[in-house]
Amino acid sequence: MLSRQHGRVDVTALARTLLGPVPAHLTAGIEVLRAADGAAELALSTPHALTNVIGSLHSSGLIALVDAAGLAAMIAASESADDFQGVVPLGAAASMEFLAPARGRLVASCRLDDAVREALRTVLSGASDRTARLTTSAEVVDEAGATVCRGRFDWSVRRMRKAV
Repeated sequence: MLSRQHGRVDVTALARTLLGPVPAHLTAGIEVLRAADGAAELALSTPHALTNVIGSLHSSGLIALVDAAGLAAMIAASESADDFQGVVPLGAAASMEFLAPARGRLVASCRLDDAVREALRTVLSGASDRTARLTTSAEVVDEAGATVCRGRFDWSVRRMRKAV
């Protein structure tokens, strides 16, 4: 159940509802900590099943976390529970920079810039069925606050038309 805060939808709850059931997120144990105003923080505690040969989170786990952070930030741009209904964001390209072994509890942060928020708003409001390609950037830090990874995703975002 989604709650309202000061007349607006609780987008943290909305992000949890939309992202929680995604199989890759379940496998990695990704959790939405906070989503609001086009920004999001997500976390995971490195699952042993997704570690590499040095006991660090495998690159695929980091990619899933950066991907989820971008999605949660887009959801966090919603102003109502219906804004994201029928919206389909698809990754078109990704780039990752692996800086240090990613171990323990990791937190990914993503904040949409004004241009991305404005472009996304046209789809969320229903003014347009699709956006030009959008880019989200996320940073992943470990428990000590050291940056272990940075990543960017290019997205194609569209709203699926309802069947008549």
